[in-house]
Amino acid sequence: MKITSAAFELSAPSLDKCPTRPLPEFALIGRSNVGKSSLINSLTQRRELARTSNTPGKTQLLNFYVINNAWRLVDLPGYGYAKVSRDQRADFNQTVARYLSERKTLRLVFVLLDSRLPLQPVDREFIQWLEGVGTPFALVFTKMDKHSPTQGRVGVEKIKAAIGEWRSELPPVFLTSAETGAGRSELHAAIDAHLR
Repeated sequence: MKITSAAFELSAPSLDKCPTRPLPEFALIGRSNVGKSSLINSLTQRRELARTSNTPGKTQLLNFYVINNAWRLVDLPGYGYAKVSRDQRADFNQTVARYLSERKTLRLVFVLLDSRLPLQPVDREFIQWLEGVGTPFALVFTKMDKHSPTQGRVGVEKIKAAIGEWRSELPPVFLTSAETGAGRSELHAAIDAHLR
Protein backbone atom coordinates (compact mmCIF):
# COMPACT_ATOMS: atom_id res chain seq x y z
CA MET A 1 0.00 0.00 0.00
CA LYS A 2 1.24 3.48 -0.89
CA ILE A 3 -0.25 6.44 0.95
CA THR A 4 -0.29 9.43 -1.36
CA SER A 5 -2.52 11.73 0.66
CA ALA A 6 -3.64 12.05 4.27
CA ALA A 7 -5.73 14.89 5.65
CA PHE A 8 -7.63 15.70 8.82
CA GLU A 9 -11.36 15.74 8.04
CA LEU A 10 -13.24 16.61 11.24
CA SER A 11 -13.68 15.96 14.96
CA ALA A 12 -17.03 14.56 16.04
CA PRO A 13 -18.48 14.75 19.58
CA SER A 14 -21.23 12.24 18.79
CA LEU A 15 -22.24 9.62 16.25
CA ASP A 16 -24.63 11.92 14.40
CA LYS A 17 -21.77 14.40 13.82
CA CYS A 18 -19.52 11.80 12.12
CA PRO A 19 -18.75 12.15 8.40
CA THR A 20 -21.59 11.08 6.12
CA ARG A 21 -19.51 10.14 3.08
CA PRO A 22 -19.42 6.31 3.21
CA LEU A 23 -15.70 5.51 3.23
CA PRO A 24 -14.28 2.36 4.90
CA GLU A 25 -12.95 3.20 8.37
CA PHE A 26 -10.20 1.78 10.57
CA ALA A 27 -10.34 2.92 14.18
CA LEU A 28 -7.53 3.13 16.74
CA ILE A 29 -8.23 2.91 20.45
CA GLY A 30 -6.34 2.14 23.64
CA ARG A 31 -5.52 3.48 27.06
CA SER A 32 -4.34 7.07 27.29
CA ASN A 33 -0.75 7.66 26.16
CA VAL A 34 -0.51 4.29 24.42
CA GLY A 35 0.64 6.04 21.24
CA LYS A 36 -2.42 6.36 18.98
CA SER A 37 -1.51 9.71 17.46
CA SER A 38 2.10 8.65 16.97
CA LEU A 39 0.98 5.48 15.21
CA ILE A 40 -1.32 7.45 12.90
CA ASN A 41 1.60 9.73 12.00
CA SER A 42 3.80 6.69 11.41
CA LEU A 43 1.21 4.88 9.29
CA THR A 44 0.71 7.92 7.07
CA GLN A 45 4.33 9.09 7.34
CA ARG A 46 3.02 12.58 8.09
CA ARG A 47 4.79 13.78 11.22
CA GLU A 48 2.25 16.46 12.14
CA LEU A 49 -1.02 14.87 10.96
CA ALA A 50 -2.26 13.81 14.40
CA ARG A 51 -1.32 15.86 17.44
CA THR A 52 0.67 13.97 20.04
CA SER A 53 0.60 14.90 23.70
CA ASN A 54 2.13 13.78 26.98
CA THR A 55 -1.13 14.67 28.72
CA PRO A 56 -3.42 11.66 29.24
CA GLY A 57 -6.89 12.07 27.78
CA LYS A 58 -6.02 14.77 25.26
CA THR A 59 -8.11 13.09 22.55
CA GLN A 60 -11.71 13.62 23.69
CA LEU A 61 -13.46 13.60 20.31
CA LEU A 62 -13.64 11.13 17.42
CA ASN A 63 -11.00 12.44 14.99
CA PHE A 64 -11.33 11.43 11.33
CA TYR A 65 -8.51 11.41 8.78
CA VAL A 66 -9.11 10.73 5.08
CA ILE A 67 -6.40 8.62 3.47
CA ASN A 68 -5.86 8.48 -0.31
CA ASN A 69 -9.34 10.02 -0.59
CA ALA A 70 -10.57 6.42 -0.29
CA TRP A 71 -10.68 5.39 3.39
CA ARG A 72 -10.35 6.79 6.90
CA LEU A 73 -8.30 6.37 10.04
CA VAL A 74 -10.30 7.24 13.15
CA ASP A 75 -8.56 8.27 16.36
CA LEU A 76 -10.91 7.41 19.23
CA PRO A 77 -10.70 8.81 22.80
CA GLY A 78 -8.46 6.69 25.00
CA TYR A 79 -10.23 4.69 27.66
CA GLY A 80 -9.18 5.16 31.25
CA TYR A 81 -8.17 8.83 31.09
CA ALA A 82 -8.74 10.91 34.20
CA LYS A 83 -8.60 14.63 33.39
CA VAL A 84 -12.34 15.06 32.73
CA SER A 85 -15.37 14.89 34.97
CA ARG A 86 -17.21 11.59 35.49
CA ASP A 87 -20.17 12.87 33.45
CA GLN A 88 -17.90 13.81 30.55
CA ARG A 89 -16.18 10.44 30.71
CA ALA A 90 -19.53 8.66 30.54
CA ASP A 91 -20.53 10.77 27.52
CA PHE A 92 -17.28 9.97 25.69
CA ASN A 93 -17.51 6.28 26.50
CA GLN A 94 -21.11 6.19 25.29
CA THR A 95 -20.11 7.90 22.04
CA VAL A 96 -17.24 5.47 21.50
CA ALA A 97 -19.48 2.50 22.30
CA ARG A 98 -22.09 3.65 19.80
CA TYR A 99 -19.45 4.26 17.14
CA LEU A 100 -17.87 0.83 17.63
CA SER A 101 -21.16 -1.07 17.70
CA GLU A 102 -23.27 0.91 15.19
CA ARG A 103 -20.98 2.54 12.60
CA LYS A 104 -21.71 0.77 9.29
CA THR A 105 -18.48 1.87 7.58
CA LEU A 106 -16.19 0.52 10.34
CA ARG A 107 -14.08 -2.33 8.95
CA LEU A 108 -11.59 -3.03 11.74
CA VAL A 109 -10.58 -1.74 15.18
CA PHE A 110 -6.92 -1.61 16.12
CA VAL A 111 -6.69 -2.05 19.91
CA LEU A 112 -3.38 -0.56 21.00
CA LEU A 113 -1.52 -2.10 23.95
CA ASP A 114 1.72 -0.80 25.49
CA SER A 115 4.21 -3.62 24.96
CA ARG A 116 6.06 -2.67 28.16
CA LEU A 117 3.11 -3.42 30.46
CA PRO A 118 1.14 -6.54 31.39
CA LEU A 119 -2.48 -6.75 30.25
CA GLN A 120 -4.38 -4.17 32.29
CA PRO A 121 -7.89 -4.85 33.65
CA VAL A 122 -9.34 -2.02 31.54
CA ASP A 123 -7.76 -3.53 28.40
CA ARG A 124 -9.23 -6.93 29.25
CA GLU A 125 -12.67 -5.43 29.85
CA PHE A 126 -12.58 -3.48 26.59
CA ILE A 127 -11.44 -6.46 24.49
CA GLN A 128 -14.19 -8.61 26.00
CA TRP A 129 -16.73 -5.87 25.32
CA LEU A 130 -15.62 -5.73 21.66
CA GLU A 131 -16.02 -9.49 21.41
CA GLY A 132 -19.50 -9.19 22.91
CA VAL A 133 -20.71 -6.74 20.27
CA GLY A 134 -19.03 -8.69 17.47
CA THR A 135 -16.81 -5.88 16.18
CA PRO A 136 -13.72 -7.20 14.33
CA PHE A 137 -10.44 -6.12 15.89
CA ALA A 138 -6.70 -6.65 15.92
CA LEU A 139 -4.14 -6.16 18.69
CA VAL A 140 -1.38 -3.62 18.06
CA PHE A 141 1.54 -3.62 20.48
CA THR A 142 3.17 -0.19 20.59
CA LYS A 143 6.58 1.10 21.73
CA MET A 144 8.46 -2.08 20.81
CA ASP A 145 11.61 0.06 20.53
CA LYS A 146 11.48 0.97 24.23
CA HIS A 147 13.00 -2.33 25.41
CA SER A 148 15.19 -5.12 24.07
CA PRO A 149 13.78 -7.49 21.41
CA THR A 150 13.82 -10.34 23.94
CA GLN A 151 11.98 -8.31 26.59
CA GLY A 152 9.47 -7.22 23.98
CA ARG A 153 8.73 -10.77 22.81
CA VAL A 154 8.36 -12.00 26.39
CA GLY A 155 5.96 -9.18 27.24
CA VAL A 156 3.86 -9.78 24.14
CA GLU A 157 3.70 -13.53 24.79
CA LYS A 158 2.51 -12.93 28.35
CA ILE A 159 -0.34 -10.74 27.11
CA LYS A 160 -1.25 -13.24 24.40
CA ALA A 161 -1.31 -15.97 27.05
CA ALA A 162 -3.55 -13.84 29.28
CA ILE A 163 -6.01 -13.31 26.41
CA GLY A 164 -5.78 -17.00 25.57
CA GLU A 165 -7.22 -17.78 29.01
CA TRP A 166 -10.69 -16.88 27.74
CA ARG A 167 -10.27 -16.85 23.96
CA SER A 168 -9.30 -19.99 22.04
CA GLU A 169 -8.20 -18.11 18.92
CA LEU A 170 -6.21 -14.88 19.09
CA PRO A 171 -7.08 -11.93 16.85
CA PRO A 172 -4.39 -10.67 14.45
CA VAL A 173 -1.35 -9.31 16.32
CA PHE A 174 1.01 -6.53 15.17
CA LEU A 175 4.26 -5.38 16.80
CA THR A 176 4.95 -1.71 16.16
CA SER A 177 7.16 1.25 16.89
CA ALA A 178 6.26 4.75 15.79
CA GLU A 179 9.93 5.70 16.22
CA THR A 180 11.41 3.04 13.91
CA GLY A 181 8.43 2.37 11.66
CA ALA A 182 8.33 -1.29 12.70
CA GLY A 183 5.01 -2.92 11.86
CA ARG A 184 3.97 -0.20 9.42
CA SER A 185 4.00 -2.39 6.31
CA GLU A 186 2.15 -5.18 8.13
CA LEU A 187 -0.60 -2.77 9.21
CA HIS A 188 -0.80 -1.38 5.68
CA ALA A 189 -1.26 -4.92 4.37
CA ALA A 190 -4.01 -5.61 6.92
CA ILE A 191 -5.86 -2.45 5.93
CA ASP A 192 -5.42 -3.25 2.25
CA ALA A 193 -6.93 -6.71 2.79
CA HIS A 194 -10.04 -5.18 4.36
CA LEU A 195 -10.43 -2.71 1.51
CA ARG A 196 -10.82 -5.45 -1.11
